[in-house]
Amino acid sequence: MFYYLLKYVLLGPLLRLVFRPRIEGLEHVPSEGAAIIAGNHLSFSDHFLMPAILKRRITFLAKAEYFTGPGIKGRLTAFFFRSAGQIPVDRSGKDAGQAAIREGLGVLSKGELLGIYPEGTRSHDGRLYKGKVGVAVMALKAGVPVVPCAMIGTFEAQPPGKVIPNIHPVVIRFGEPLDFSRYAGMENEKAILRAITDEIMYAVLSLSEQEYVDEYAAVVKAAEAAAKERKFPRMPLS
Repeated sequence: MFYYLLKYVLLGPLLRLVFRPRIEGLEHVPSEGAAIIAGNHLSFSDHFLMPAILKRRITFLAKAEYFTGPGIKGRLTAFFFRSAGQIPVDRSGKDAGQAAIREGLGVLSKGELLGIYPEGTRSHDGRLYKGKVGVAVMALKAGVPVVPCAMIGTFEAQPPGKVIPNIHPVVIRFGEPLDFSRYAGMENEKAILRAITDEIMYAVLSLSEQEYVDEYAAVVKAAEAAAKERKFPRMPLS
């Protein structure tokens, strides 16, 4: 109930007023049945803009940190995400990927829409990064189409670290569904999973027209943070 209260009363109208999103290719989103919406991830606001414009309910796999933050802000964020029906996924540890896949397949088994960001984290610089293969595993195991989606302008509207969004035009663009039924039963083949994931990311890239980086975003972020630490080391506390 809270999901639809947010969508139609509390948050949806406000998001439409502030961002005035232009929607393209909405006809590519199936009107019924399970499907994966796979998109780029540029901003915290991505989580809310897509549900606000889709007629159907969509459930996102959200990082567990959104549900475990400290203080009043953390509790409010956790309440918001839980009430909106989003699923926390622990991204740490060797079993994290399998847990995310299980949760995603649970959503798809109900004939619902699952939202996923194959990059695994927000882009810190507006570029599109290499996708993780979990999206391919879910597409094959569930036997569902993947609809590529590009969020355009959300990085400028609310880049990482910015709490109050800028007023900036936003475009949400959906591409034609991708059918991977020809690979049915091959979800354990690493080369197949990589090929499917790359095809999905290429479709997203074609829609978003971002610069592409053939590396995982988390790896690049960590490398840049380490380089910054070496250049500006923290002073030890006396």
